[in-house]
Amino acid sequence: MIVSTIGQGLMWAILGLGIFMTYRILNFPDMTAEGSYPLGAAVCVMGITQGLSPIVATLLGVFSGMIAGLITGLLYTKGKIPIILSGILVMSGLNSVILYIMKSPSLSLLNQKKLHDSVTGLGLPPYFDTVMIGACAVIIIVTLVGVFFHTTLGQAYIATGDNEVMARSFGIHTDRMKILGLTVSNGIIALAGALLAQNDGYASVDKGIGVIVIGLASIIIGEVLFGQLTLIERLIAIVVGSILYQLLILLVIKLGFNTNYLKLISAIILAICLMMPQIRTRLSSRLTIKKVGN
Repeated sequence: MIVSTIGQGLMWAILGLGIFMTYRILNFPDMTAEGSYPLGAAVCVMGITQGLSPIVATLLGVFSGMIAGLITGLLYTKGKIPIILSGILVMSGLNSVILYIMKSPSLSLLNQKKLHDSVTGLGLPPYFDTVMIGACAVIIIVTLVGVFFHTTLGQAYIATGDNEVMARSFGIHTDRMKILGLTVSNGIIALAGALLAQNDGYASVDKGIGVIVIGLASIIIGEVLFGQLTLIERLIAIVVGSILYQLLILLVIKLGFNTNYLKLISAIILAICLMMPQIRTRLSSRLTIKKVGN
């Protein structure tokens, strides 16, 4: 069970990495994630059931997520619609798109070939196929994102999030950077959806509900545990945070909590993690006052 949870944590980490591209770099939350995640799953599962190879179907899922992010970016930058509302509009529209793709609320991969089948011949112990696929995907994404951040384009992207006015003064097309970020971010999120759909064995139209909370939890837990880090170290911290979060959820289930309340538990965990810096600051201030008083 622990090995399986670690494997799922690695796959969920991809979601966290995608959300990090907008939430931490561009400094705004993108609600498109709750639509691009199930969209990537739906496109991938439909592709597999139509006879495509799992790799091609997964890449199609990524491409569908990128299109969703592109639409959000255009609504935000060209349509001048607030980013949260742009994301909600696209997320709502994708619900119908997913139903159109799958022709039903859910679609199973029963008796279909998945990515996991490509590693079964390696003689791995039970559930290690999930760990291997998740680890390979995480290494690829972290490497690509890390390389991107060190390019001129990547630096322009970071500058847009740090100080948009200053970035414009240097001749950076900030609207293009935002569109780029939303497109890449949702492509990565859709990849997580495609991989987890194959791991779970099905895609569902309501699979995206609350996924942004899971992604944010991975980011926040990593930041709370490790503090100030370099950009690459923060990406690795997200992966660690995702695994720890999934292990924490496993612990909650083992303690006998009703699984129907997992979304609520996830929200509480995230709220506590978000409050941790403020709690630390207050405790530090009180300790300092006590020392001065003594």
